[in-house]
Amino acid sequence: MKAAIIAAGQGERLQRAGYTQPKPLVPVGGTPLIDHVLANVAAAGLREVACIVNEESHGIEEHCRAAWPGLEFRFVRRTTPSSMESLFTLRPLLGASRFLLLTVDAIFAPAVLRDFLTAAAALPDAQGVLAVTAFVEDEKPLWVRADVRGRITGLGDAARGSGLVTAGFYVFDPVIFAEIEAARAAGFSALRHFLAHLVARGYRLHAAAVPKTVDVDRPEDIATAEAFVAAGYSR
Repeated sequence: MKAAIIAAGQGERLQRAGYTQPKPLVPVGGTPLIDHVLANVAAAGLREVACIVNEESHGIEEHCRAAWPGLEFRFVRRTTPSSMESLFTLRPLLGASRFLLLTVDAIFAPAVLRDFLTAAAALPDAQGVLAVTAFVEDEKPLWVRADVRGRITGLGDAARGSGLVTAGFYVFDPVIFAEIEAARAAGFSALRHFLAHLVARGYRLHAAAVPKTVDVDRPEDIATAEAFVAAGYSR
């Protein structure tokens, strides 16, 4: 299985707070965000990584290749209008098999990704498996509602108050890319809109519960993530 990492965001809120590095290189507990992600990818036994970074960011590719010589990287440098378009841009690098999609700003315990992949493998008929968590501290969480079998029945406002939100990593079958043109024609502006579209179109998306993850978007999120890591991912 290949890992796809979306690392093309500008990190405007962090920049406004004085962070000068590209967001993937912003340190959490002394470790750049992208290294937290790559450490989990490597621990899960994955070796092939496709990553998109924006055209204004520098040093990310060089850092990753130097820090992770055991991983095989393919980078795309492109500034996209949304995380959805970043995913679509990575499509040619992902092949015809299931792939793992991660955002660069999710902090979680080292064993979580491995366990999530095991849960996804137990759902071979699912066209997408979304990691979901009960920890909600994001200012704009993507709510998820699932039935008793774990199949997702609603996303976003339709699932508000469900108690579960996406955790920032997913397994997808490439069949989802059949909806690219429909998504663009509908004018979707974010990955969350594309995921809701997949549910509405009847794609088999399932939720897999994972422990606490911290989404790092704001300066205060860094403090939360650092405390989480320092506590051994236990609180």
